Amino acid sequence: MNKTFILLVAIAMALITSCASPSGETAQTSEESSHEHHDHDHDHTDGTVEEGDGKHFGETISEEGAIPFGEMVEKMAGVDSMDFKVIGEVSEVCQAKGCWMTIAPGTEGGEEMIVQFKDYGFFVPKDISGRQVIIEGYAYRAITPVEDLKHLAEDAGKSQEEIDAITEPQEELKFLASGVILLDPTKE
Repeated sequence: MNKTFILLVAIAMALITSCASPSGETAQTSEESSHEHHDHDHDHTDGTVEEGDGKHFGETISEEGAIPFGEMVEKMAGVDSMDFKVIGEVSEVCQAKGCWMTIAPGTEGGEEMIVQFKDYGFFVPKDISGRQVIIEGYAYRAITPVEDLKHLAEDAGKSQEEIDAITEPQEELKFLASGVILLDPTKE
């Protein structure tokens, strides 16, 4: 076999095994299925940004028109899914690759939102917890199976005890982002 072929196979295997795939959501609305949504297969780019600026990830979006996360949650009341541009604080990031993040509750006792990236075509830095971001895409509610919840907890670096305590599926607020802006700490 030629060396290039072996190298390509090794790279593909590394991408596939670096952050194992959750099985996907069990509840999907008809509107949600009209949006592009793919399983967590990591068969994609390396997450770099064409501009290479460390601020924009995925599609280049602007800050204009972003609403606070708490306002988005209010607008989602009674709605299955809706397009948004949202500003919020990152509370967790996948520590395996930066392939998902969570947005902290907008209010005390509010709900957190998991953010995944369109076509898993980009990643965010793993060290941005506590930073403000603007995300553009669509928010939706879905039931997350136990297997996926455990996978996400593992990716977040949770203890085995915390992972084992997950025994029930959970309805969650999710967001499929086409683009992310990491705001400068001076703007936060």
